[in-house]
Order: sequence, then structure tokens, then C-alpha cells
Amino acid sequence: MKDYCLNVLDQYDIEVNGTRKARGAVLCDTNEGLLLLKEAAVSDRKASVLETLTTHIINRGYPGVDNLFINKDGELISRAEDGTRYVLKRWFSGRECDVKREQELLEAVRNLARLHKIMRLPGEEWSAFCGNDLRQEYMRHNRELKKVRTFIRNKTTKGPFENVLLKNFDDMYEWAENAGQRLSESRYEALCIKSRQEGTITHGDYNYHNVIMTSQGIATTNFEHCLTDIQASDLYYFMRKVMEKHEWSMELGRAVMRAYQEINPLEEAESEYIAIRLSYPEKFWKIANAYYHSNKAWIPEKNVEKLRTAICQTEQKKQFLKAIFAFHL
Repeated sequence: MKDYCLNVLDQYDIEVNGTRKARGAVLCDTNEGLLLLKEAAVSDRKASVLETLTTHIINRGYPGVDNLFINKDGELISRAEDGTRYVLKRWFSGRECDVKREQELLEAVRNLARLHKIMRLPGEEWSAFCGNDLRQEYMRHNRELKKVRTFIRNKTTKGPFENVLLKNFDDMYEWAENAGQRLSESRYEALCIKSRQEGTITHGDYNYHNVIMTSQGIATTNFEHCLTDIQASDLYYFMRKVMEKHEWSMELGRAVMRAYQEINPLEEAESEYIAIRLSYPEKFWKIANAYYHSNKAWIPEKNVEKLRTAICQTEQKKQFLKAIFAFHL
């Protein structure tokens, strides 16, 4: 982050006692507590609904969210001399949720369930921020997968990455097609309609990096991807990220589902939705798509290992879905 961005702090009615850099942002010790200055990743309109959401959460008795500060001109986004846009938001002293500690993961899941019960804001202002149609998204991903396969087939010389991908493509693509078909036949559309009617908001990027363990309890950060959508999508995303790290542990999977449902019970259609989303080979698609849009002349060994891991975990995931959701491929 550019040093002169600190001049942006003059636009706020705060006293700054000290600053320090922190992963593309600046931590500020102020008379208002610990704040974070970073480049704005949202539009002015999205910043407005984001502030509405975090204020609503705070007013419902949940203070641990990184709400935006308003500058002296009454704006949520400030501009540096070069036109770069910045936001200033509340921050928290603590550490990220440790993905290796099961108890912390379960605390994070309970935290998500409590947030979901609060995050309901029906209204016209959210109409521009609705989740994409997942059916269309899966169809697009599947077309991209086939494009990658065609490209590799036509290559004269194939390396380890291309050989591994081709060898396992048919099995992985079967998972992808099956997920798309199951989603179309499910109650997904009804869940989408219900989410818009009830104004259910998702965090949009709920993972252990955005869950801060503090001495006062859990804080939740980085709501920039919030949308009106099926809230079970947050639980799906958190589960997928965690289960990939824990090799699809059935015991942990049951504990995660139980921890969430003790606070915010899921409908049968929501559980089905989570299972379908978990069944889609998201990691395989992501790696294949990144390969297609990269410099294909040299593939790092790390990428080959990531691809092998995504493929090897498929059987573990198959058993996981069967045990936790009674979901059969």
C-alpha cells in the first residue's frame, strides 16, 4: 500500500496514535480503537448496503463486525490524491480461526448460524445484489472443463499436469454433470425465491480467515461479498474449505452440521442443496480453469500436486456425502 495513502486518514474525525502495515492494509491505533485502512473493493452503492447490514447486525446485539467509518464529508469511501478509493473500518485484536483446531471450527460454525438468524433485510436496496443462478454457473463451468480437455488433447507435447488431468477427466466430469442435473431437479429455485422474499443475506466469503478469535469472543470480518442469497451457501463454502483440510472427516462433518443446526435448523431442501454443492468438483474445475488461463509453457509442480490431491480426495468425498447427507452419486 502506498505510503501517501495515510493522508486519507485526515479525512476522518479521529486521532491517530500510530500505524503499522498489515497484508495490503494499514492498522491504525486511534481514539476510536483499532481501525483498518484499505483500498475499497466495493462500489459506493455496495458500500451503502454493506453499512446497512453491519449496522443492523450491531443493533441486534452483535458488535463483532468490521463496520465502515464515515468521513468528515459523510461518505463511506474516501479518495487519495491519485483518485484511489479507500475505506476505514473497525478492526479487532486477535488471530484467525485455526483450521487445525476442531473446537474453534465449531465455534465459527455456531457464529455463522447466529449471524444467519440476524442477517435478514428484505428491501428494494438489495435487489441489485442477488446471488447468481447456480444452474447457469455450473453449465458454464462444465463448458469450460470441456474446453480445457479439448485444448490438452490437441497439444503435441503433454507434461505431468496434462496427463493427470486427461487420465481423470471423465470421472471428474461425471461428478460435475451429475451435480448440475441434481441441482436442476432439486428445490433450488424455490429456495432462491424464498431467500429474496425473506431478504436473507449471505456473508459471501465465510472462511476461517475472516473469523477472528478475540479475548471478547468471535469477530467476523470482510462482508464485501454479501448478497441476498440462500444462506446455506455460506455453510457449504465453510464446510468445503474445512473438509479439504481435514480429508473429508466424517466425524468432523457431523459435528459441523450438528453445531449449525442446534442454533439455526436447516430445511431438508437446504441440506440437499449443501450436498449437491459439495458434490460438484469445485477444486478440480478451479485448477483446470486457472491452468487454461495461465502461461501453459511451464506448470509448477505445486499445481500438479494440487490437482492430484483434488482427484484423490474424490473417493473420500463420496463416502462423506453418503454418510452425512445420504447422498449417492
